[in-house]
Amino acid sequence: MRAFSDVATLASLVQRGEVRAAEVASRQLARIGVLNPVLNALVQVDAEDVLRQAARIDARSDAGEPLPLAGVPISIKDNLWVAGQVSTCGSRLYEGHVAERDSLAVSRLREAGALLIGVSNCSEFACKGITDNLVYGTTRHPWDSALTPGGSSGGAAAAVAAGLGMLALATDAGGSVRRPAAHCGVVGMKPSAGRIADPWGFPVIGRDLNVIGQMGRCVADLASMLEVLAGPHPADRSSLPTLAGARREARALRIGVSLDLALGYAVDADVVKVFNETTARLAFAGLDLRPVTPRWPSGLHDTPLLAAQHVELAEHFGEAWRHAPERFDPVIGAQIEAGVAVTGTSLVRLASMRDRIVQTTAELFDQIDLLLCPTVPVEPWPHDQLGPKEIGGRPAGPRDHACFTPLFNQAGLPALSVPCGLGARGLPLGLQIIGPRFYDDEVLAVGAFVERTLALDMASPCLSVAPDTLEYV
Repeated sequence: MRAFSDVATLASLVQRGEVRAAEVASRQLARIGVLNPVLNALVQVDAEDVLRQAARIDARSDAGEPLPLAGVPISIKDNLWVAGQVSTCGSRLYEGHVAERDSLAVSRLREAGALLIGVSNCSEFACKGITDNLVYGTTRHPWDSALTPGGSSGGAAAAVAAGLGMLALATDAGGSVRRPAAHCGVVGMKPSAGRIADPWGFPVIGRDLNVIGQMGRCVADLASMLEVLAGPHPADRSSLPTLAGARREARALRIGVSLDLALGYAVDADVVKVFNETTARLAFAGLDLRPVTPRWPSGLHDTPLLAAQHVELAEHFGEAWRHAPERFDPVIGAQIEAGVAVTGTSLVRLASMRDRIVQTTAELFDQIDLLLCPTVPVEPWPHDQLGPKEIGGRPAGPRDHACFTPLFNQAGLPALSVPCGLGARGLPLGLQIIGPRFYDDEVLAVGAFVERTLALDMASPCLSVAPDTLEYV
């Protein structure tokens, strides 16, 4: 079967009958069989169902039905529902749970002709920065199996980087899409809050922060996927009609640059080097880059931004934790205990801080159109550690690797991670592009400009394995 480089090309070939979805399905299943036992990126793969889907996609294409994602292989994160498939949210509480219906985003992908090739691993309740759980175990990094791909969507990122699927559907409440994408050398997007409805499924932890996110091998693929997914639903009170911001050419935008978001984050020296080299190349290519110093609210450093997440965990799962703690990841148990101790006053203060973060970013985007910063401050670390032991020469806490992403969930802004180079150990790093709410298209446009300018080869070593089963390069 011929090679194809992007989602639009594959979908067009399948629509015209030049490539059959059945061929794609067979090749993907063979590739999954070779690589997934090492990676543990996909935790549910129903081969018979994948082949049945492919037959239906081919029949729909033959009938002339327009399918913008015809035959495109996509994985679904385990905290979203795939009808008739086991969905566990990475928790023993849901072990063996069979989803009675598709999550809305999954349903929209099916309608567009996507080929759902499997369920990707995630941390328990999607609440850790690495990807492991008591149901399925640990997901390995596709560049080095001793390392973590990050979390909580590490299975999704590893699946895309290893060629198990072209796209991945995941979630992001504090960086769970963008950080694993950066660590694995793929593209990951958190759309604007409210852009994609998510009205049913598992209890959502971080309800006011969580969005449906996407991963892929290039920005154009994510744009194709977002077009299919975007839109409100009356059962989701936070979803909104698509409100596109102005669409301007990348060179016409004022783009702010900040290495540490003016918050003094620890950043490894190689990350600093790659970030500075990247922004220099982008400026040479014609982007209007200018240094900025965001003025964040006082008290931000002392505000426990995860407090609401911990309270939601305690509310949904506290009783089960008290009765059967052995069914929980101890890290999640500690978060539940932390949630029990949170006061109502603390939550009001957190909501007030979030309002001030929104105001800060609104004022920032009065001065600039988009913002660039690193996606991650460090390369990946061993998969049996919650985080790296050190960042930028300083001892690191378990969440210090996650410093650059959560604020933009607090503000509901679109944010995209694009590969920007390799660190000192030869592992991927990401450039984060952030825009005002609903300016997702401009964020994507600059992401595509970055891709063209850098022209990086970020193929993981997995892509050279079993080349006879690789259908896109």
